[in-house]
Amino acid sequence: MKCPYCNEGDTKVIDSRPADDNSSIRRRRQCERCGKRFTTYEKLETMPLMVIKKDNSRETYDRSKIESGVIRSCHKRPVSTQQIDSMIDEIENQIFNLEEKEVSTSVIGELVMECLKDLDEVAYVRFASVYREFKDVNTFMEELGKLLKK
Repeated sequence: MKCPYCNEGDTKVIDSRPADDNSSIRRRRQCERCGKRFTTYEKLETMPLMVIKKDNSRETYDRSKIESGVIRSCHKRPVSTQQIDSMIDEIENQIFNLEEKEVSTSVIGELVMECLKDLDEVAYVRFASVYREFKDVNTFMEELGKLLKK
């Protein structure tokens, strides 16, 4: 593992333990050259997952795309980065538990919306307005009506 501070290739593991979700290993490392410490997370590599986009093109799954959408939706909301990370971990677990080689963006979007609805309703509406591509105020109001009924 390369040191993020000095790019030295020789680092040693000081401590290893399961991460919070028990699906990864947290390792505390120290650089042999500069002595600085840093943390890495090790996850089991799974089969590559392909995402089927709306135009039927395919691309490899990228967690950062979910992260950026959720972070934008939660902007200036009382939602911590830890809550966002654990929500995305939950979404990823649901996606990979499908045990499919391909999953559509609509499935991913619905999973994100379900989790956001429980986390923060304003973030949910923000995400839904982009994801569902509301064409006018009426469709936006319909979505709000559904939310208010619950």
